[in-house]
This record gives sequence, structure tokens and C-alpha cells, in this order.
Amino acid sequence: MSDEEHHFESKADAGASKTFPQQAGTIRKNGYLVIKGRPCKVVEVSTSKTGKHGHAKCHFVAIDIFNGKKLEDIVPSSHNCDVPDVNRTDYQLIDISEDGFVSLLTDNGNTKDDLRLPTDESLLTQVSFRTHVDACFAQKVLLN
Repeated sequence: MSDEEHHFESKADAGASKTFPQQAGTIRKNGYLVIKGRPCKVVEVSTSKTGKHGHAKCHFVAIDIFNGKKLEDIVPSSHNCDVPDVNRTDYQLIDISEDGFVSLLTDNGNTKDDLRLPTDESLLTQVSFRTHVDACFAQKVLLN
């Protein structure tokens, strides 16, 4: 999938921000961080000692949550970083229609029918194959 399909906008109207500030020195492994405008899950954090410019530095290695690419950033530990507000919801996959829409079952028993499968052929084949192999395959969908 192209980056345009998963464009992440870190700015929003007042009261509806998709990110919040957090001091770099408090961000830990398995946390989230925006690097180069992309929401990422932190897989490695290392902190250097105070240098000649007076700040300890945090080196973050993270994985983009939409495309899986590895990104790195170095930030003074006392500076704020943007942290994305990430919510994960798991659904059970019920059906895939011929036009590419999926029917999902929510935790409270309702169906969700407004999501379309990605157009990436290899990903589409993988999801379709797993659906036919195991009717109870739990499809994980990341929504914000």
C-alpha cells in the first residue's frame, strides 16, 4: 500500500488532537511515538549521557504502525515528543463480499460493514486464504 493511503495528520481541531506531548525521557519500549510524521511503536530506546551541549539524548528505534517500516530518531531527553493516540479494536471476520467489503463482528454482537479490504493483491490473497481455511479467523483492525 502506498503512503498516501495511510496519511497520518498529527494536527486536529481543539479538543480532538490525535497526538499529545510527552517528554522524550519518559517514553519506553512498546510505547508509541511520532517519527517523521508517522505513528510508530517503539522497539528500542537508548539514552546517552549528558554531552557538551548539556542534554542527555534518547535514541529511538521504532516501527511504523501502518507500513511496518523501521524509523529512528534522536531527541534530547528533556524535550517533548508527539505521541499518537492509538486505540486497537479486535473484530471477528464474518464474511468478505465480492466488492471487497468485510463484515466484522464486534464484541457486543453488532456487525460492522463499512470497511473495505486493501487493494494490495498479496495482502488480499492472504486475508482471503486465511478466511477460507479457518472460519473463526480473528481479523485485527487498527482504528483511530
